Amino acid sequence: MAACECLPACIFFNDKMKNQPGMTQIYKKQYCLGGGKDDCARHMVKEALGADKVPQDLYPNQVEKARALIA
Repeated sequence: MAACECLPACIFFNDKMKNQPGMTQIYKKQYCLGGGKDDCARHMVKEALGADKVPQDLYPNQVEKARALIA
């Protein structure tokens, strides 16, 4: 499984978000490094609306929030 191509610019992966949860390393393994980018809320919004529309506080597991933004 390949790592997500967004890693260099992803504020979540690069620890630039405020109040990152203790689950950060697990999320990184699952979504960023484990081939789960298509299930990543941040990636979903980026692909649908553009990188500039990804909220600063959106975590990879917040799929419902991503779907609401895209709708």
